[in-house]
Amino acid sequence: MSRQFTVAAAQMGPVARADTRSQVIDRLIAMLHTANQAGATLVVFPELALTTFFPRWVIDDPEELDSYFEAEMPNNETQPLFAAAAELGIGFHLGYAEMVIEDDGSKRYFNTAIIVDRDGQIAGKYRKVHIPGHAEPQPGQTHQHLEKRYFEPGDLGFPVFRSMDGVMGMCICNDRRWPETYRVMGLQGVELVMLGYNTPSTNPFAKGEEAPHLGMFHNHLSMQAGAYQNGTWVVASAKAGMEEGIHHMGGSCIIAPTGEIAAQAQTEGDEVVTAPIDLGRGVYIRETIFNFAAHRRIEHYGLNTSRTGAEPPPA
Repeated sequence: MSRQFTVAAAQMGPVARADTRSQVIDRLIAMLHTANQAGATLVVFPELALTTFFPRWVIDDPEELDSYFEAEMPNNETQPLFAAAAELGIGFHLGYAEMVIEDDGSKRYFNTAIIVDRDGQIAGKYRKVHIPGHAEPQPGQTHQHLEKRYFEPGDLGFPVFRSMDGVMGMCICNDRRWPETYRVMGLQGVELVMLGYNTPSTNPFAKGEEAPHLGMFHNHLSMQAGAYQNGTWVVASAKAGMEEGIHHMGGSCIIAPTGEIAAQAQTEGDEVVTAPIDLGRGVYIRETIFNFAAHRRIEHYGLNTSRTGAEPPPA
């Protein structure tokens, strides 16, 4: 059965520290309308789309820190986005900082994404598993990456959801670099993976060992490999451009189950990239080269779950 529709990667230009939620929501709604005019019925927004990338700073004031997080979704400030999507009949993926308030009043913080169906109802939630960076500032760096200071690893695993006529999955930013991310969803029959990212154009920890072009190359390489090796579409949306002094790569794209890039952003600002897709496109890959049931040999994969770090054999 053919399940064809048009998807959109809604790349965002910089979000300033002083920008309000309402200003950001207005930008997202504008991109929804652009996507609608192009015939899209699914829009993917970036990681932490509602705020600037605040983990670049040490934030000691608890009230200021909490201001970057959402305690509920939707809320008064984000409800207009849900309403606009429902009116247009467009589903969307949204990344944001989530605060969970426990019964005892304690707080937990996650880097989160949701899938929203075309009727404006939340169909699934994911919390970022592979948290990069550090918990403490690193001396001598051009910029800080303090996600480990502000987020705990996700506790929901890599679930998939039946939504918008398909089997949908999510991951966030650094997750896209890890093959296990896609394989766990692939083992659940995922047909389309949505993801957002906020990635600096250079790696401050590479100490001059990484050529400037490799950041974008590795960005696309990891997603193209994940798409092909699991026979799934990948729709990836970036925060791009010079945000609060740090340049973020763009390269938002739509990747086919063959691993080919079907569409890609050409700017570093707010840009909607669309492509027609068929969720059945990856079936032949999942039934031939990557027929898991026929060819996987799990008796030899034990190290994947029993060992974290690499351990070479004795000298």
